[in-house]
Amino acid sequence: MDKNLEIKYKFLNFFRNNKFKIYIALGFILLALMTIIILDINSKRTNKLISEKYVLASLFLSSDQNEKATEIYKDIILKKNKFYSILALNTILEKKLVTDQNEILEYFKIVENLKISKEQKEIINFKKALYYLKISKEEQGNALLKKIANSESTLKFLAEDILSN
Repeated sequence: MDKNLEIKYKFLNFFRNNKFKIYIALGFILLALMTIIILDINSKRTNKLISEKYVLASLFLSSDQNEKATEIYKDIILKKNKFYSILALNTILEKKLVTDQNEILEYFKIVENLKISKEQKEIINFKKALYYLKISKEEQGNALLKKIANSESTLKFLAEDILSN
């Protein structure tokens, strides 16, 4: 019993002597938790809005309203979303919605600078190499393909195959 009382008094004494510091630390922890929760909620809401925009753009595209769809896809790329920016760029390329080569290369730069996995970056570089070849910029396309072929990429064999043809 004596030992329990001694521990209790030590704890109370510590609390009295450091009350201000403890309150500050608890306030800081509470503030940090609230900030993390708010940032998470905001991130989820932003992702939801971008996904809705992507669906809307797809609907415009399917109803032959290409200009509206293109504007939304461009906006999605500029929002720099890890998932939907890549999809938007793919759609723009596949459906040939943008003809300005410099504009498309700018979109590639934006997508390349996203914090995405190594495999996704390799796919983006591969698509960029194919795009360079498509627009008759063989030197840049072949340079990217050689970089992929000399790496440990899963696309190594495709790059080697294209370079050999």
